[in-house]
Amino acid sequence: MSRFFQLAGLVLVVFATLLTACSESEKSSAEPLVTGLPDFTLLVEKEGPAVVNISTVTHRDANSMREQMEQIPELFRRFFDQFGGGEMPSVPEEQEARSLGSGFIISADGYVLTNNHVVADADEIMVRLQDRRELPAELIGADEQSDIALLKVDGADLPVADIGSSAELKVGEWVLAIGAPFGFDSSVTAGIVSAKGRSLPSDSYVPFIQTDVAINPGNSGGPLFNLKGQVVGVNSQIFSRSGGYMGVSFAIPIDMAMDVVAQLKEHGKVSRGWLGVLIQEVDRDLAESFGLKQPRGALVSQVLKDSPAEAAGILAGDIITEFNGEAIYRSSELPRWVGLVKPETDADVTVIRDGEEKALTVTIGLLPDDPEMALQGGVGKSDEGSALGLKVRAASPAELSRLELKAGVIVTAVEEGPARKAGIAVGDILVTLNNVPMDSPEAFAQAVAELPETGTVAALVNREGNPRFLPLKLQ
Repeated sequence: MSRFFQLAGLVLVVFATLLTACSESEKSSAEPLVTGLPDFTLLVEKEGPAVVNISTVTHRDANSMREQMEQIPELFRRFFDQFGGGEMPSVPEEQEARSLGSGFIISADGYVLTNNHVVADADEIMVRLQDRRELPAELIGADEQSDIALLKVDGADLPVADIGSSAELKVGEWVLAIGAPFGFDSSVTAGIVSAKGRSLPSDSYVPFIQTDVAINPGNSGGPLFNLKGQVVGVNSQIFSRSGGYMGVSFAIPIDMAMDVVAQLKEHGKVSRGWLGVLIQEVDRDLAESFGLKQPRGALVSQVLKDSPAEAAGILAGDIITEFNGEAIYRSSELPRWVGLVKPETDADVTVIRDGEEKALTVTIGLLPDDPEMALQGGVGKSDEGSALGLKVRAASPAELSRLELKAGVIVTAVEEGPARKAGIAVGDILVTLNNVPMDSPEAFAQAVAELPETGTVAALVNREGNPRFLPLKLQ
């Protein structure tokens, strides 16, 4: 019996030892991946002197101010009529507008990088260093599309910011901003990268770095540092409903910014690639109609005449899914990659046409100077149907055959006008307009141009397989 108890005791000891080992193993595997918060003091001491404040003065003459006064809403004009003696406030002959921003020195001989919107239309630009020296600056060049401006001050042996690479930046990485929010010099804020490659509605070309670093008015143009003390971005925008910081801020990747700087130094302007297509997002319904398993790519709604896309054989109804080896998941990504290609350079494009992938080679052109085209990267806004309040794109053969139609264009937008009042909706297929077959966006534009100024015309619309005539009352 005693031997039995001895064996049982031994088993219990072994079992307890195993439990202890497992417990220790679980503890070691559950150790936190982050062991402490970073200390930014050395970074600020080393890189802070290269960050500058930028102040500007813009002289507004009486004519420009009167134009602004003329845009005052009628409600306020009535107020002045009733309570202001019937006259609007007098306009001074000249007025000064002042603004503040940030920037950083990128060369010891005085080149300074900042945002375009910080110095746009400025008559005087002053750069103030951390040691309180104030130096007048010359605008070397600016690029509105990337919101980058390059300044030059007279100086030598100036403190220079260490330039890093935004391509190596990872989501979740700690970053730090130095700037002058609300005019408070050398303010430091920190956070993490919350996303990369963000596209904003107002910017077709910039794949923004999204962070939760506190950015406010006055921080614009300042540097975004990684923990190595390298500049990885240029603080540019915030998302806000109040005008102040609300937890999301955006920085221009430093790789893009330095490419812009190089072009501004050499040419005084920035050249971008141009494809020459109108594109739209592929939603779930469009993906299903084109035979895609999931929404992806940029749907070509129109190919511009005499454009690189037309020369390469890209057709309306093609879905661009890859450009120069980069997968296109959203339509907003395409202008960015096209813009990075130098004009007169060949690029490989993969499209889905009639359910099959097709490889094409396109010689990229030079983006036109037209501001509307520049903003959209060749993804222009067509006003051919503005008289009706309609925008359309070409229908693919697959879309037409599915509904057994020989012709038709697809409605992509309905604005205020006769079409909206008649009940035409986005996604409808416009088959005929005033008895004219709609076999292309060009035919639609021609038909709209030939409509009478007043009266009523009929539009044959196919909605989910149901044809219906709708009366359009013209005014």
